[in-house]
Amino acid sequence: MAYKTILVHVDEAPHSPARILMAGELALQEGAHVIGVATTGISRFLYQNETVDDNDPNLARHLDILRERASHALADFAPRLQALGVQSFEQRILDDEPAAGLSLMARHADLVIVGQLTPNGRGPDVPAEVLAGSGKPVLVMPFAARTSAAIAVSSDGVASPGGPAPARHILVGWNASREAGRALQDALPLLRRADSVTVAIYDADARPGVFGDSPGSDVLAWLERHGVMAKLVLGASERQGLLKRPGNVGEQLLALAGERDCDLLVMGAYGHSRFRETLLGGATRSVLDAMTLPLLMSH
Repeated sequence: MAYKTILVHVDEAPHSPARILMAGELALQEGAHVIGVATTGISRFLYQNETVDDNDPNLARHLDILRERASHALADFAPRLQALGVQSFEQRILDDEPAAGLSLMARHADLVIVGQLTPNGRGPDVPAEVLAGSGKPVLVMPFAARTSAAIAVSSDGVASPGGPAPARHILVGWNASREAGRALQDALPLLRRADSVTVAIYDADARPGVFGDSPGSDVLAWLERHGVMAKLVLGASERQGLLKRPGNVGEQLLALAGERDCDLLVMGAYGHSRFRETLLGGATRSVLDAMTLPLLMSH
């Protein structure tokens, strides 16, 4: 696969420019079209509610203010992409809630770029909801994301597609789940361009048979057939409780990413019957809350 259409959420958050930068760099690498989306935050179901008076001047004034804010958020979108040398892009304002609107548009895209949930936990959990609703890989940019280009830039400030990929050192969290397999497949365009790829498996002994006779050998062989030479790290989480069950590996993945100076973490977003509630706990939630590097997830 390739990322030929990249959807990026643009808002007034301080780290929104980092999302645009990542979208632009990936577009240069992939020859992709970038769509920048700002939302008003008004649910599209409001327009289907027959009890709402769409001729109410107060409602019209409120909607105008929200659309003006969305337009302001998009003001720097085109200039930032043009400065990088991206040729194909567009911007849209959606009268919808962020997660719902992005999830719908993502069904016509290859990759969605969103921002990390705010530290105070207020507002919609856009990463979780877009993962659940879009069916597409989601690249979450942290608050600490860089805002300067990593690819080749001329003296005029214009980037060329010949530079290194944005994600040069990638860590893959592998638990042999369906979600992890999907994430690995979705990350192939980035994995092929990376300078180094590390596959981390924790607590393989706690799930005999899941990882094969030699844990990690099958996934490394699969990657090699796709032109990706990866290294394997086998680890054990701290056992918890009376039954000594494996602990949460989210913190260990982030620590390993820091030790290896990784600039992208790839993992599956594992869920059971109610994805949102499950995502808010466990390794995925730990990583989403504490991440300081971009995170590519699939569900």
